[in-house]
Amino acid sequence: MAMSYDVLADWFNLNSGLLLKATWETLYMVGFSGIVGFAVGIPLGVVLHTTKRGGLLENQRLNSILGAIVNVGRSVPFLVLMVAIIPFTKLLIGTFIGTTAAIVPLTIGAIPFVARLIEGALLEVPSGLVEAAQSMGATPLQIINKVLLPEALPTIINSVTITLVTLVSYSAMAGTVGGGGLGDVAIRYGFHRYDVVIMAVTVVMLIVLVQIIQSVGDALVRKVDHR
Repeated sequence: MAMSYDVLADWFNLNSGLLLKATWETLYMVGFSGIVGFAVGIPLGVVLHTTKRGGLLENQRLNSILGAIVNVGRSVPFLVLMVAIIPFTKLLIGTFIGTTAAIVPLTIGAIPFVARLIEGALLEVPSGLVEAAQSMGATPLQIINKVLLPEALPTIINSVTITLVTLVSYSAMAGTVGGGGLGDVAIRYGFHRYDVVIMAVTVVMLIVLVQIIQSVGDALVRKVDHR
């Protein structure tokens, strides 16, 4: 038994630095791409909702164009997207390999995903609340800021949680093309070097990371949901 503990301790000492670095790279990729994805995707979702037929800022032509772009973005598998935008990534970052380079396809993949989730969240707001605000003379911007977004906040937070969980899985896929993070460790050390232990540990760490994100998201939803 003592020998088993010694072997486990030696394994941890040898691989702890690698796993900690990979975890940080995963958090970096997910965090940065998530922030940019939300910064662009949330306003885009609001525009999609408000420019639809009967919306606050009805503009069917703009809605159709944006909707088509979002649909194209959502329809491309992430691995295909990473390869397809290699020239753009290289132009922007200077390379298409590495953790920072992986943020580019992660962000581009997140934006349409977020936009559709936010559009769906805003659809859940009762139309009566919007009509009541309009009858009191509220401007479209006031209705968006004081009615639509606050009322949809629990669903928006849930959408953010779903997006972050999805980005964790995307970041693991980025590891297959040298994107770094836990996925990269699982491929290079777990798969190519047939290290079953490190493969299992990386899978467990990804599961734990997803559980933490989901738990925090659920707690925030309960806190802001007063229905």
